[in-house]
Amino acid sequence: MSNDVATATATSDPARSAPTEEPTHGLGASLQPADARAKAEGTFPYAADLWAEGLLWAAVLRSPHAHARIISIDTAAASEMPGVRAVITQADVPGSATHGRRVNDRPVFASEMVRHHGEPIAAVAADHPDTARLAAAAIVVEYELLDPITDPERAFSAPPLHPDGNLIRHIPLRYGDPEVTGEVVVEGLYRVGRQDPAPIGAEAGLAVPRPDGGVEIYLASTDPHTDRDLAAACFGLEPDRVKIVVTGVPGALGDREDAGFQLPLGLLALRTGCPVKLAATREESFLGHAHRHPTLLRYRHHADTDGRLVKVEAQILMDAGAYADDSRESLAAAVAFACGPYVVPHAFVEGWAVRTNNPPSGHLRGEGAMQVCAAYEGQMDKLANKLGLDPAELRMRNVLATGDLLPTGQSVTCPAPVAELLRSVRDCELPGLPKDTPEEDWLLPGGPEGAGEPAAVRRGVGYALGMVHMLGAEGADEVSTATVKVHDGVATVMCAAVETGQGFSTLARQIVQQVLGIEDVQVAPVDTDQPPAGPTTHGRHTWVSGGAVERAAKMVRTQLLQPLAHKFGMSTELLSIADGKITSYDGAFTTTVAEAMAGKELWATAQCRPHPTEPLDGEGQGDAFVGLAFCAIRAVVDVDVELGAVRVVEMAVAQDVGRVLNPRQLAARIEAGVTQGVGAALTENLRTARGVVRHPDLTGYALPTTLDAPDIRIVNLVEERDVVAPFGAKAASAVPVVTSPAAVAAAVRAATGRPVNRLPIRPQAAVTPVS
Repeated sequence: MSNDVATATATSDPARSAPTEEPTHGLGASLQPADARAKAEGTFPYAADLWAEGLLWAAVLRSPHAHARIISIDTAAASEMPGVRAVITQADVPGSATHGRRVNDRPVFASEMVRHHGEPIAAVAADHPDTARLAAAAIVVEYELLDPITDPERAFSAPPLHPDGNLIRHIPLRYGDPEVTGEVVVEGLYRVGRQDPAPIGAEAGLAVPRPDGGVEIYLASTDPHTDRDLAAACFGLEPDRVKIVVTGVPGALGDREDAGFQLPLGLLALRTGCPVKLAATREESFLGHAHRHPTLLRYRHHADTDGRLVKVEAQILMDAGAYADDSRESLAAAVAFACGPYVVPHAFVEGWAVRTNNPPSGHLRGEGAMQVCAAYEGQMDKLANKLGLDPAELRMRNVLATGDLLPTGQSVTCPAPVAELLRSVRDCELPGLPKDTPEEDWLLPGGPEGAGEPAAVRRGVGYALGMVHMLGAEGADEVSTATVKVHDGVATVMCAAVETGQGFSTLARQIVQQVLGIEDVQVAPVDTDQPPAGPTTHGRHTWVSGGAVERAAKMVRTQLLQPLAHKFGMSTELLSIADGKITSYDGAFTTTVAEAMAGKELWATAQCRPHPTEPLDGEGQGDAFVGLAFCAIRAVVDVDVELGAVRVVEMAVAQDVGRVLNPRQLAARIEAGVTQGVGAALTENLRTARGVVRHPDLTGYALPTTLDAPDIRIVNLVEERDVVAPFGAKAASAVPVVTSPAAVAAAVRAATGRPVNRLPIRPQAAVTPVS
């Protein structure tokens, strides 16, 4: 995989910015993460590396069935095994018997009914990990097997799988005139599979009991305060007696830690009075955490003879699995963005999220938006084909712009340079054809050892436009708190925003460098003794946590400059800080930041809360989103039409970023997002048979390898700042994930002429007769 950063162009409206030398610190610098060396050398501590004197090991017994009634649970044999210190079930939960980050509908342990494969039933603590696993296996559970509901369409008529019923949410969106029709109509049925976050490190944690009867839990949480409150409720403790300490996070593309891991940890530590460690196997990781919602989508697009959209009708059915998790939020995004970044005068969408006995679905980058992007872009290709138009030209005739309305009735007030993004990828140079490359250097679809024949390879070019919302939606209270302290020339940032690899810790250092002119900036470890900063989703920490850090740093700046301003009879606004120096507006006074800080300790705490949003109403209308981000991708693929093998040759990316805060880090986030999207397009699908996960390991679940990852050319980063966002920057990681699967599918359609309507793309969908 390569990243042609040298050819990337950063633009601002109305004119392109002239190239400037990159700064060495502060905003706009490619500052290296403070932990980069430790991670590269393998010395960075993760949760799986934790140790405590006298620790016990935990193991969790999980259901081998997708749907069953529990008749009895016999723990006697497990409890009597040498080395076993505790065995717990639902009867041993002292507090709330159910939990859920967003909807409180999931039992800590299944005790009466099993609703999905891998649901926790009991947990064991023992003095050795093998003993713990053997004891868990010795627990005898008698099941009455029930017919699993695995087809979400059956969920509407099936008996309730949960006391709350099978329907989690229904959103009808009504926008415009339902009687309007277009002169040209195309229809399509699309399916998107179950992508797993597959973090590089499986879940692990350590729980340590406290003398006051509380507990400290060390784990790679992405939302520590929510996890603390959830755990305290289940433990029957006040929140201040439970402390979550965030360890190194070995990958997080969604909600990192499922409560099925951390709750047994805390309960066992409280029961035994000893530290307890749990390190999940890869199989347990696949069974325990949430996945992307499998989705069924039916679409009908109406257009006039010039290719301008008239009406979009859609039905979206999301498979939530056994529990609600964030299905309500994912459905809202899917319905709101069902028409894509296009102007649609009339839209009528029905969206449902339902319970099944499939593995739980939840938050994963671009949830909701990715699934509908695959469908509406498939429709745009169908429409272009029917009208005889170039696919890029059809899209250009319909693109959204600032001031247009979404089908939810919300006005697009943020920059929306969709037309510029599309032009950038359309007009950039295409990669060379195989005939221009020595055959020994040409990587055929299927890889260097594959059975592909050059004569059967067809090249295709496809386009896709995607969009995501930033921060929470529908009235979510988005707020973060940060403290900045300066002492002896060193600045320290304290904020409970978790560094998951998205770069927040580096950004926080850059902000303080920019505002205070101090190069030595440290970021304190995260725990729940700090004020909450909220979850690590939707690019929110760049906005709300970065905004809180900036405000706190500016308050410290004022404290620093006020004595100097008073001394020289001027306001602090007439003093500037740059390159470690404080200078007056007229240059008559200058000193170093170090001199001005000598002997002082300054600190300030600030919050950042964006403007409020509102829930979608009964017709899917409302200002539900704080901001939007957009992306255009052109995919180039080679397809062996005899074997159905696909190789993605190149992905050309143009993205609406608002402002480039760290060029190297931004390029890495875009490259990672595109690669994740390529996985969703071609290989990643957690398969099940009657609700039971098949091959829950990294052999059966095919992640993209180095050979699968394409060349990624970032051809345009549009820097049109969002005036309501701190620094004007936008979320960067999710929108390429949303857009790239649709672009790959469009390119395979172009290469094969086949109606690719399922992700991931199966080989049989790309097989065509060779002429």
